[in-house]
Amino acid sequence: MELSVLINDCKKAEIIAQKKLYDLFAVRLFLICRRYLKTDVEAEDMLQNGFLKIYTSLHTFRYTTDNAFIAWMKKIMVNECLQELRKKNNFFLVAEETAHEIVEENGIISQLSTEEIFRLITSMPIGYRTVFNLYVIEGYSHQEIADILQITNGTSKSQLNKARKMLQDLIKNANQYVSVNAR
Repeated sequence: MELSVLINDCKKAEIIAQKKLYDLFAVRLFLICRRYLKTDVEAEDMLQNGFLKIYTSLHTFRYTTDNAFIAWMKKIMVNECLQELRKKNNFFLVAEETAHEIVEENGIISQLSTEEIFRLITSMPIGYRTVFNLYVIEGYSHQEIADILQITNGTSKSQLNKARKMLQDLIKNANQYVSVNAR
């Protein structure tokens, strides 16, 4: 079934179409939620909230391409996660400092699996992880992040660089652990 047809059926509140849409995108959107939230349970809750928002907001969406629809759904999921983080007051950003560019050592990331990198990203403090996800993975600019999170542009840059440094340290430590255990 073509996605545009499925979307139109969902706009008519057809339950079978809504289930198909959920089945088609749930895993991908869950992974987005999981990048922002600490536990699978929290991510599942946000996935459900996000799909509810998608279904109730579909009447405002004008289909142009499949990719535009997917981007629209992703944005809803990210916003739901950010709303949850704000609501729980566990969104913490350290004070703004001068942003220094972090230089990645060659080959560090390529030595780890995607799952290991994901685990390391989710182990970072919420402020670092959120800015990292928004900038690196979602592709937001620092100004957009500043507007979304109600912080300064400089704080966004600082958080990103601290997140990169922390991730780099975590990856180095993980690689050292892998090297020692491989012997």
